Amino acid sequence: QVQLVESGGGLVQPGGSLRLSCAASGNIFTINTMGWYRQAPGEQRELVATIPNRDSTNYADSVKGRFTVSRDNAKKMVSLQMNSLRPEDTAVYYCTLEMRRSPWDSALNYWGQGTQVTVSG
Repeated sequence: QVQLVESGGGLVQPGGSLRLSCAASGNIFTINTMGWYRQAPGEQRELVATIPNRDSTNYADSVKGRFTVSRDNAKKMVSLQMNSLRPEDTAVYYCTLEMRRSPWDSALNYWGQGTQVTVSG
């Protein structure tokens, strides 16, 4: 019913930049929050950044000051600008969307397929 289509990602040298984008489509009602998680090999999935609204953002300490998350409500998109990339940023990055069919309903969570980001060289 709900699809998240990601774009971006790939191979980049340390200190370089990448921009990830995610577009949501389908039976979407009220979006609560959108954001990004990542999972490195052998590690648990961790929060990268979330953006409940334009006036509120949350970042992992490891990416704060280097990554910027943004949201386009009209296009139902969320983006992640990644600057000053380091090898430890290498992971599969997942787009996430949380929505509600009414303000009183429980949240419904959706995930993208994941996109590989590799920082090496």
